[in-house]
Amino acid sequence: MTDFLLQSAWWLPFYGLIGAVLTLPWSTGVIRRTGPRPAAYFNLLMTVLAFVHGSAIFMATLNRETVEIIFHWLKVADLDLSFTLQISSTSIGAMELVTGLSLLAQFFALGYMEKDWALARFFALMGFFEGAMSGLAISDSLLLTYGFLEMLTLSTYLLVGFWYAQPLVVTAARDAFLTKRVGDVLLLMGVVALGTQAGSLDFPDLYEWAETAHLSPSTATLLGLALIAGPIGKCAQFPLHLWLDEAMEGPNPASILRNSVVVACGAYVLIKLQPILALSPVASTALIVLGTMTAIGASLVAIAQIDIKRALAHSTSAYLGLVFIAVGMQWTGFALLLLFTHGVAKALLFMSVGAIITTTTSQDLTEMGGLRSRMPATTIAFVVGSAGLIGFLPLGSFWSFLNGIDIFWFDQPWLVAVLLLVNCLSALNLTRVFRLVFLGPAQPKTRRAPEVAWPMAVPMVSLIIFNLLVPFMLERLSLLPDSSYVNIATVPLIIGSGLLGIILGSAIPLTRTWSRSMSFYVRFIQDLLAYDFYVDRFYYVTVVFAVSRLSQLNAWIDKYIVDGAVNLVGLATVFSGQGLKYSGSGQSQAYLLTILIGLSLFGLFLFWPFLKLLNW
Repeated sequence: MTDFLLQSAWWLPFYGLIGAVLTLPWSTGVIRRTGPRPAAYFNLLMTVLAFVHGSAIFMATLNRETVEIIFHWLKVADLDLSFTLQISSTSIGAMELVTGLSLLAQFFALGYMEKDWALARFFALMGFFEGAMSGLAISDSLLLTYGFLEMLTLSTYLLVGFWYAQPLVVTAARDAFLTKRVGDVLLLMGVVALGTQAGSLDFPDLYEWAETAHLSPSTATLLGLALIAGPIGKCAQFPLHLWLDEAMEGPNPASILRNSVVVACGAYVLIKLQPILALSPVASTALIVLGTMTAIGASLVAIAQIDIKRALAHSTSAYLGLVFIAVGMQWTGFALLLLFTHGVAKALLFMSVGAIITTTTSQDLTEMGGLRSRMPATTIAFVVGSAGLIGFLPLGSFWSFLNGIDIFWFDQPWLVAVLLLVNCLSALNLTRVFRLVFLGPAQPKTRRAPEVAWPMAVPMVSLIIFNLLVPFMLERLSLLPDSSYVNIATVPLIIGSGLLGIILGSAIPLTRTWSRSMSFYVRFIQDLLAYDFYVDRFYYVTVVFAVSRLSQLNAWIDKYIVDGAVNLVGLATVFSGQGLKYSGSGQSQAYLLTILIGLSLFGLFLFWPFLKLLNW
């Protein structure tokens, strides 16, 4: 039975895809009389089956060796392109996290999008989303992984642009798609180059090749930078980070997955590429530098946001920046633990945000207040999610921060400062949001805000319980450090950084009008953070300007040079034809003589160089 479960693991990604297919009669409008809800139920049923099947396989993989399932696709000469799946406790656990959070997000969507006319289309896209993430979790082939990443890019475009009647949504979907495509194209170049060098794209073969590979410094650098470009785009890291902020225009249930497991998929690929990236010191250094810049910069930008979803989205980029630092330092265990604890906490935070948006019909923090007594379950969800994110003992992120600080304590103390700073700024931001939303006097949009209905409350309460049980799960899986090896000095630092952020977030003055400061320097800092360090405007005056001018130059060349040459030939043909029309005598002998003379002159022109060589 155990062998059957392990060998059937390749079915798991197909549950979500089958659910997406089953919704098509409703999402395409073939079936109208029943309404769109049956499509949602079919997709939920397939997600439940995927979760149950995956749970059975996860239990079977505990304390067992990794099992590989190989499907040969194309074999030509020395090139063997195959689809390889890795069935292990890590890969199946990652897939279970995907299907579990997808199940809760879809259940949440039943209440959040209850009156949306395109509910069936949304669930079809969610099934496609889930299938791509599930397949990526168990993929052990870089070729197959790249295919799933492309599916995620398409899913992001379709889900962000779900409400396509709104111009801002269309713009956000386009920008998210094009930004990710930049990373995907560079990653494809790296995949092709790596396949040429290694002769295989299966991760075990790549690891074996990397142990004995001897690449020139320039080749290793270009290969490493190309391979990290894809995860940079997927994880919203600088300089490809702006898409996640704009993606918040999409429905909130999709944002739950996007900020918890979708961005983690890009980091998961980066972790699997780490032995190959180790060949390039430049690529490892780039991961550390970009991760540090994003972690600190995004934490600062989040503090200045007045859109509640964007305030949390920038925090996602910051925590993924810490994962990039861990991979650059070759500490993948810390990276995996941080991905897990951040994912479950951030999913709970976005569920609470979805409940707030549903009852207030607003995302503007300046229009909220006084929801603590009106929405107690949502308040508890936000508090538990925040505590799980900022390293509050004994919840999940505390153990991941403890692991990271223990690793960097002696060798890289400056990274310890980065971790603590991000934790402090995250606590400050979440405290600020909590004060504006749940404390203070009620505002017009929050005065009559009730608690959400049970379709939204059940998954939210379930995720609260899951977050509280994370430490017990880590202990059961032997992921908690032994107390005898814990650096006691790190514990007060982690707790103290979180408390410092809470104190600062409680002390700073917050006004509902958010009037700008009269001081030039304070106003400059406010605008600098609120507009994301003006990165989008910098792109506009550099990259966008250069591409626009180059496009205009190409259009001018095409119109006046290429088209002009073609039109000149056509015009000459027309005039010559018209001229010959009036010179025709109607005698066939004259036509034959003309053809003979033309062919003779043409032959003389062709053979003239040879005649000169023969001294004729």
